[in-house]
Amino acid sequence: MKRVGNLWEELTGWENMVRSLKLAAAGKRFRPDVAAFLCDTETQLARLRLELIAGEYLPGPYHVFRIHEPKPRQISAAPFRDRVVHHALTGVLEPVFERRFHPASFACRKGLGTHAALRHVRSAAARYRYALKLDIRKYFPSIDHEVLVAQLERVVKCRPSMELAKTIIHSSNPQETVNWYFPGDPVHAP
Repeated sequence: MKRVGNLWEELTGWENMVRSLKLAAAGKRFRPDVAAFLCDTETQLARLRLELIAGEYLPGPYHVFRIHEPKPRQISAAPFRDRVVHHALTGVLEPVFERRFHPASFACRKGLGTHAALRHVRSAAARYRYALKLDIRKYFPSIDHEVLVAQLERVVKCRPSMELAKTIIHSSNPQETVNWYFPGDPVHAP
């Protein structure tokens, strides 16, 4: 498939920024950081947009905490203004990647989700005798940032959008160490 360019104007457009603000604030309007941003929406959004356009945007530090449901995990939450930028970037990249996703991929996709996945599994269970159930342990901390960037560059030709994506990817905080391998396996040994 062709690489996609000319995304920057849409990404930094006022309409996309306002839509991104609404998405980032959904269900969080009464949190102090969100409420502070919303009290001065136009100024905050205009400043953030100008930082993006000028190439001066820098992500803030993540808030790190642990949860224990359903299992112990480290969570890294970006500051609210960064989540607005994440939604702005996702808003232009999502349609580009949507048509490239596998049809049996259901998580975090519009119009798909648990019910669509369940229908698919029921259909597959009627045709196949066996199923493999698995989970990738510590999936997000184990993602190699350079590989992720290379995969994005295979699709996204728009240089400013790619630079923003790289900035966001490389600004993430250090994650839990992931050293999972099978002893004696020369392919995955450390």
